[in-house]
Amino acid sequence: MINVEHLHYSYKIGKKGKKSTVPVLKDVNLEVGKGEIVSIVGRSGSGKSTLLNLLSGYITADSGKITINDRDVTNLSEKEWAKFRLEHFGFIFQNYELIPSLTAFENVELPLTLKGVPRKQREERTQILLESIGLSAHEDHYPNELSGGQQQRVSIARALITEPDIIFADEPTGSLDSETEEDVLKLIKDLNKNRNITFLMITHDQEVAAIADRTLKIHDGKMNQERGVYFEAR
Repeated sequence: MINVEHLHYSYKIGKKGKKSTVPVLKDVNLEVGKGEIVSIVGRSGSGKSTLLNLLSGYITADSGKITINDRDVTNLSEKEWAKFRLEHFGFIFQNYELIPSLTAFENVELPLTLKGVPRKQREERTQILLESIGLSAHEDHYPNELSGGQQQRVSIARALITEPDIIFADEPTGSLDSETEEDVLKLIKDLNKNRNITFLMITHDQEVAAIADRTLKIHDGKMNQERGVYFEAR
């Protein structure tokens, strides 16, 4: 599903003529199988979010190779990446990243609109999905009219609406209280089990990491352990 080989990435800093590089990821290797939940943990600045941005094509590696769904995506163009993301990925963010001027229904429906799905079909799919995660009563609410947990459920529904192979989750419960966090994590586990969706989660929270099949640790830009196993799910 996801295969990363000898990935390197550095930030460029300084003015023209006086630029220097700051290594962020150093010779990272990673494999994620179909239907796995894999979490990546590490301190702030360790490179875990950078890795997620590389895997989703928002930044380009200095060297190394990224293969997703048996396709070498390392050097895709921006246009090719945009199409690939829409076809294969869903995203869940810590701060939800919902569009404030759109209702819950419209936020979830948006990826289908971008894919050019006919209106009737996308409305039917959106309605079914909102019902399946308990949000049909809130479909006409705007993000500021929803609780944090409800907003994250909308975010999860938006990630699911295109039926992606992989969902990237960046601190998916970072803005939630402990009770709501538990509900969201249960939803992620259920989706993984029932739909066989692969999840790659970035987190600093061991409660979140513990739902994963495997948890990997990044330290100083490196996968800091033999074969990548940091600790197993409970």
